[in-house]
Amino acid sequence: MTSCAEPPAPPAPSGASLWRHRDFRRYLTGQTASVAGSSITQMALPVLAVLHLNATTAQVAWLAFLGQLPPALLALHAGALADRYSKRRQMITNDLVSAAVLATIPVSAALGMLTLSQLMIVAVVQGAAGVLHDAAAISLLPSLVDRSLIQRSNSRVGALFAVAATGGSHLGAVLTAVLGPARALLGDVASYLVSAGCTARIQAGEPERDRPQSGRLRDEIGEGLRYVHGDERLRTLTLVNATTSFALGVLNTLWALHLLRSLAMSATAFGLVLGLGALGAAAGALAAPALARRHGPGPMMLAALAITPLTQLPLLLASPGLGWQIAIGAALFLQLACAGAAGTTQRSIRQIITMTEMQARMQAVSTWLTSGARPAAALLAGGLGTWIGVRPALTVGTSLLLVPLIVLAWSPLRALRQMPDPPAGPVDARAQSPLAPPPPSPAVPEPARTDNARQDSARGGDVA
Repeated sequence: MTSCAEPPAPPAPSGASLWRHRDFRRYLTGQTASVAGSSITQMALPVLAVLHLNATTAQVAWLAFLGQLPPALLALHAGALADRYSKRRQMITNDLVSAAVLATIPVSAALGMLTLSQLMIVAVVQGAAGVLHDAAAISLLPSLVDRSLIQRSNSRVGALFAVAATGGSHLGAVLTAVLGPARALLGDVASYLVSAGCTARIQAGEPERDRPQSGRLRDEIGEGLRYVHGDERLRTLTLVNATTSFALGVLNTLWALHLLRSLAMSATAFGLVLGLGALGAAAGALAAPALARRHGPGPMMLAALAITPLTQLPLLLASPGLGWQIAIGAALFLQLACAGAAGTTQRSIRQIITMTEMQARMQAVSTWLTSGARPAAALLAGGLGTWIGVRPALTVGTSLLLVPLIVLAWSPLRALRQMPDPPAGPVDARAQSPLAPPPPSPAVPEPARTDNARQDSARGGDVA
């Protein structure tokens, strides 16, 4: 990394190499470390809960529910705070909070005092800190690069995140086998500290914020809700994200339990399957710009959503054995390739067409809906898994993946043939026809990421 004494770098201009831009590299390094650490936790925590603390299906569902509840409650507030105050300060503070609370798990395990109740408390605190961090992190990116580079930036971010998730999953499997699942979480603690340090070294200035006419946060939250609702493109993509998140919430709640218990998959094999899926996410994210140029963003996203339910078939049909483990890993590779391509593209569209001063609140609305769907999905999955069995519950979750496909297929976005232009100026999108193309204008640098990138990096993609 370069010295903090260097002068602040402006947003990377169109045509510039993103790898040569210091602040983008620092942002990417910190967030990539964070995703790698998250993958260690995603590998170690189910093993800790299911195999070491003997969690039941209902307890696994409650753990998932509590971890996903804070984003549903706090996402809108987090977005308004990020648009009002320093995004970097919000990121650093919550990284440090997450590191501190997660570190209590290996300490308690070493003292023989670890319980499922503590895991649930940590899940709530970490979830709250995570949504505050991510609301700022995702909306910070458009202030670091020119709008014309948004899709390229998101492609590289998504690909590197997926590679980090792969490395994190493999590292998590090794650490779990060598140190045990509790001490393996120290790798995630270290990742939070790296993320905070890299964010502190970003030197690009953030935009001057107009002081709100009323000091009430709820007025700014309402403005963000109206802004998203008033643009059909934002409204459609947000609804696609929310319905996808609900379906994946049902699947993800029981996915690890099914693999570890019903299919007798070892912790090492579980980590390898997650790692293979993450490679698919990297491939999809890297291919997204080329696919969007060749086929159009709309048809490409529609095809990705159509393929995703089919990738669940090996999981539904599997029985214990190496052959089925390979089939599940290959299907997850394809599923996350689709998620990487579609997720990178839809996030880029939303960031391109959103005004600078609304970036965090726009993202917060999507996070609020997607996160709000997950606790309900976790409870539904727990109930279905208890009443009708885990495999039938996974079948229900697979059927729900058809809903976002229908939402996008019924919208004009299905025929979108090129990435939209950025807004010409600080014009409220509610005053324009939401489907009318924005007035032509050159992409100029604007002074001033997934849904929770740490939570979504290894399974299901970043839908928010």
